Amino acid sequence: MSFTGELEHLSIVDVIQLLHATRKSGTLTVKSRKGESQLVFDDGYIISANHFDNSIRVGKILVEAKVIAEEALEQALRDQQQAGEIRSPLVAILIEQGQVRKEDAYRGLETLIELTIVEILTWKRGSFSLDVESFTVSDEYRYFPEKLHQEITLHTENVLMDALRIYDEKKRDGLLVDEELTDEVLSPHETEAAGGMLLSADDLGLGDLDKLEKTIPGVFAGLDDRGPAAPHRRRIEELGAALSAREQEELLAFLGSYGSRPPAPRAGANLTVVLFSADEFVSYCLTTVCRHEGVFVFATNEEQDLEHITGQFLAKGSVPLLVFDVPALFDGRFSSVQLTRLRRRMRASHPRAGIVQLASPSDYGFMLQSLGDGVRAVFPRPTGEERRETFVGEIIQFLHAFPAYLREYGREQDGLSVSRLKAGLAALRRLREPQEVAFSLLQSAAGLFPRTLTLIVREEELIAERGIGVQGGKEEGATPPLRFRIPLTRPSLLAGVIEKGGAFFGETADEVVKEHLFRAIGAPLHPSVLLLPLRSFGRTISLTYGDFGGEEPSPVPVDLLEILADQGGLVVENALYRRKRSHSPA
Repeated sequence: MSFTGELEHLSIVDVIQLLHATRKSGTLTVKSRKGESQLVFDDGYIISANHFDNSIRVGKILVEAKVIAEEALEQALRDQQQAGEIRSPLVAILIEQGQVRKEDAYRGLETLIELTIVEILTWKRGSFSLDVESFTVSDEYRYFPEKLHQEITLHTENVLMDALRIYDEKKRDGLLVDEELTDEVLSPHETEAAGGMLLSADDLGLGDLDKLEKTIPGVFAGLDDRGPAAPHRRRIEELGAALSAREQEELLAFLGSYGSRPPAPRAGANLTVVLFSADEFVSYCLTTVCRHEGVFVFATNEEQDLEHITGQFLAKGSVPLLVFDVPALFDGRFSSVQLTRLRRRMRASHPRAGIVQLASPSDYGFMLQSLGDGVRAVFPRPTGEERRETFVGEIIQFLHAFPAYLREYGREQDGLSVSRLKAGLAALRRLREPQEVAFSLLQSAAGLFPRTLTLIVREEELIAERGIGVQGGKEEGATPPLRFRIPLTRPSLLAGVIEKGGAFFGETADEVVKEHLFRAIGAPLHPSVLLLPLRSFGRTISLTYGDFGGEEPSPVPVDLLEILADQGGLVVENALYRRKRSHSPA
């Protein structure tokens, strides 16, 4: 296991980009209610795929592309079958027989990978896992074997861009429907009644596949039907090999109990748990239970993954809680010294991310050191090395308790957001003058951003008013009016927000922002910025700007800030009504 996670938290696009950026090798398995598909990576490059519809195979793709004749494909399949255990992959046979050029075979493989990614893009619910141990590609889909001295790799970003283009085109033409739009997978009859809105083999030009071999390779074993514990049996037998048969059955009964009841509602609107662990057994059990408890966990055993995924979640506005597992006794990479070093580094580089340390109940020194380092909590986790006789019973207790803690943490984070909203609304209701409203929004934004600034909207320009954290530390309070000007005479992000009236939070490379705003206050370390419009009587009268200065980005409840801005607009309008009424003749 290199990492596992949920599609609801991390889209397949993000997963592929992460694997490419971290140069991973292995088999990525993606599961949804429709089935499972695989993508095979070598050093960050995609080299193969397996579509969940096992009738969509590279041989038929080559036939439909008129690269080979149907008869040639049938003969190659017969030759492959007759070769028995020493058989070559299908495309290798076609190449060796001179039936297909390597360039055409390369394009057929690329098409299969694109179709697989396009299908997975429609899966909004499901899980993914990278198995670095099963990198060896099965004969069923290893198209270019070593003896051909040609290792075919596809540029990951190009394939991904092509797949996204195909996905967008088919969504536009009504040939695809995202899984999240339906509560259940449609039956064939329902699919027909829906007007053929689901992607089919016919849509892809792969309709007549009866003569092709349809056996999914053994490495792509699916789930069977042996009861609620069946999905877990193979993994527990593999990962918990040190457990007795009785202990395995006890644990399987516990995990299976979650499959017989509906999943709990999601815990915390923006809660993301990132588990760093060397123990695949505990990672599997914990992610399984947490999923049913409405807590989605991303698990990894690679430092570089931890850095990448934490930054990725922060940039997307999600609240990451980093969970460091118990130090491993026999793996120096996960020793108490190494975990402490990594934990401190993550706390320094991502100060807004919560950190929880798991520890053996007897390791008091490590517990106290962790608390001294400022972790949010230290949670006891049993280990088989210390308490072998009672391990299974205690790990089940842990699997009950820790997800409950995570759910409470998620509610706590939501409560903090609600409290912040209530405080901001209460402050706005006390105001009576329009000019006070913009300053109140500035103060609310300053609670989330190291640097904030009020920009007053004029006909063709913005004028900088007071800022917080712009010309000194936030503890120094608001600056006097800065008075630098930003022209609005050409299209820009600023002009678009003013015109449309909706908040913007994200990365920007806008030239007007860089030429005028960043030149005046300095460019932040990260290009994520907030632009929050204050509108009154249908027009924008000011923008509240925020960025992270010299810090890394952190989650921002933009929807709550928009509620405050909307309330602020009503306060301004009421103040102007009162002023007009007071000046009216009796």
